[in-house]
Amino acid sequence: MSTRVRIHRVRQGGAEVRVIRAAPAPVRLALRDDRHWLSMYADREGAERLVELWALAARSAHSLVYLPIRANPAPEGVAGDGEPVALDLVLLHHSLQFPTGSWKEVRARLGAGKPHTASTPERDLPDETAVDHDRWRHQEYRDHLDFHIAAHTLFVVGSSTAFREHGAALRGLVDEAPSHLHRHPAAHYCVELGPGPWPHARTRRHVPGRLHVQYSATWGG
Repeated sequence: MSTRVRIHRVRQGGAEVRVIRAAPAPVRLALRDDRHWLSMYADREGAERLVELWALAARSAHSLVYLPIRANPAPEGVAGDGEPVALDLVLLHHSLQFPTGSWKEVRARLGAGKPHTASTPERDLPDETAVDHDRWRHQEYRDHLDFHIAAHTLFVVGSSTAFREHGAALRGLVDEAPSHLHRHPAAHYCVELGPGPWPHARTRRHVPGRLHVQYSATWGG
């Protein structure tokens, strides 16, 4: 898989922050904080870009993978609870220990960056049948995702293993959703990702504890 990106390097607090920005940004990909959950919407092209960048994040332990999608409209007919807040998306490894509170300043200093074509092996993310979901519930298991929100951005934080194993579910948006909805036009195809081994309404940082990614075959707005 290959995807076009721009590479940015920003000095922050005596260290260099390397940001991989999706360029151009996915157009048919939108993310909202609906207060009780996080809602993402993707058509086929948006799902393909999301999976490509998610696989890139799994291999990019020293970079932030940035999807500037906050300005994208959600599909027509989508109703949130109250006034949903539009969000960008950043994928990063927990080993970076990046202070999310500094993201607003880093983002403002990105500049134009350097164009680059990033590649990952075809089908780098595993098939979901190859993921041992039972071990997620073991107390000693640590490869879970975590969610943060800062500066109108959702940060999905995890290890390479966490990104790959949860990315296996996201692959269904590309591999299965289009044909599933063709066979069942009234169906709803989605993927849910959550932090930790057990479902929670909120994380310890009071961020909604579920990311609901819905495939949308048609897109308005």
